[in-house]
Amino acid sequence: MKNIIFLSVIIGATLVSGCSKSNNSSTAPNHSATADTTKDDISGHDDTNHSSNTFAIQNIPISNHQFGEFPFFNLPAGLITTNPPIQRKYDIVYFPINGVMTPIEGRVWKSHISLEKPENGDWSLPYFLKSYDDAVTAVGGKKIFDGKIPDQEYKRYHDQAPYLGEDGSIGYADQDIRVYIIRRPDGDDIYLQLTGDTASGRVNILQEKPFKQTITLLQSEEIQQQLEDTGKAILYINFDSNKATLKPEGMVSIQEIKEVLDKDPQLKLEIQGYTDDIGSAEHNQMLSQARAEAVKNELVRANISSNRLQATGFGQTKPIADNQTEQGKAKNRRVELVKLNAD
Repeated sequence: MKNIIFLSVIIGATLVSGCSKSNNSSTAPNHSATADTTKDDISGHDDTNHSSNTFAIQNIPISNHQFGEFPFFNLPAGLITTNPPIQRKYDIVYFPINGVMTPIEGRVWKSHISLEKPENGDWSLPYFLKSYDDAVTAVGGKKIFDGKIPDQEYKRYHDQAPYLGEDGSIGYADQDIRVYIIRRPDGDDIYLQLTGDTASGRVNILQEKPFKQTITLLQSEEIQQQLEDTGKAILYINFDSNKATLKPEGMVSIQEIKEVLDKDPQLKLEIQGYTDDIGSAEHNQMLSQARAEAVKNELVRANISSNRLQATGFGQTKPIADNQTEQGKAKNRRVELVKLNAD
């Protein structure tokens, strides 16, 4: 049975065997067959190795360690999560990679860490950092960054990281950050970053996993049923990113809407466009209006009278999901068909 990695056990074993053990990748065999990875080079400064501060991800040996349940690592003995950890099946977290804060997507665990019993002693930052360093490197992990991100880099990316400010957040310019990668055989690499000060620490663990779309296109019968039941239908019509140009699959939705209108010649619809909150409110308002008009124009080209259609953009107003997550943003990027005429 796969077991979770106990930091306290690993630390004890490390102390017994001596601290002279090299922080190398001998714990994970180097599978040359995987050297064709397309990941970018990763760089940073590592205080434990001044001879080289740049390396390629494909040169990191694959770890075949049998991990237990996510988030894989328990806490060092005597430490606790200050609040319930933030756990998301899918999110995007920024890590210092290749000299810039880079978004990585996947399953996420984040927490603020503190002493379980302060009356038994003071917080030790070296204990916190060494606990994770020993545990991660013991299973084939590699430290890829150890330092602070420049102020300029923080200013560049921080608006793109809406999670900053929530419990366990890492990625501020004044934080000393350590980042590790555990390369996995199936590409579901594990990223871990931590930071700490004289009173507490923070840990982020992410297992790389692509976004899985769960929103499906409504068929004409479903659109018609929603209009009859609630007076509106919510559609997720595919446009080119940040544009009002319909993708080929978006044209499929146009055909479904046309079928609904053909079945009921008296039906009139307001086509309402909505966006997520990425970008300025003014830009999103114009984008949503352009997308609503694009849907209307395609329906008119399909021989639906323009007198039966109205197009209105609402931008990032009236979200129906949390814009703090990618799933929420995807739900907010929508088109609503609102029935104008009475039954």
